[in-house]
Amino acid sequence: MMRKKNSPYSEEFRKEALHLLATSGKSKTEIEKDLGLTHGLLRKWELRYQVNNETDELERSEIEALKAENRRLKRELEIVRQEREILKKTVTIFSRNP
Repeated sequence: MMRKKNSPYSEEFRKEALHLLATSGKSKTEIEKDLGLTHGLLRKWELRYQVNNETDELERSEIEALKAENRRLKRELEIVRQEREILKKTVTIFSRNP
């Protein structure tokens, strides 16, 4: 399921725009003009989302899902690195002879 953002376009609108792109035979530029979208927005949606044929819901594309997972793992790695540095300093402090 997609994360909700403050977008002027609803999920239903995006889904219908992508469906129109797939079935109408019109170019992206023509559809963007017809729907009042800025230039290139439909291409971004096409790369970012896909319509699940079974549930008919708008989902992140596989590439976007992998990018999100990569960002999550990088954040987690940074936290682990910081924790490791704290543990190293703690061991150094407690292993000193008084």
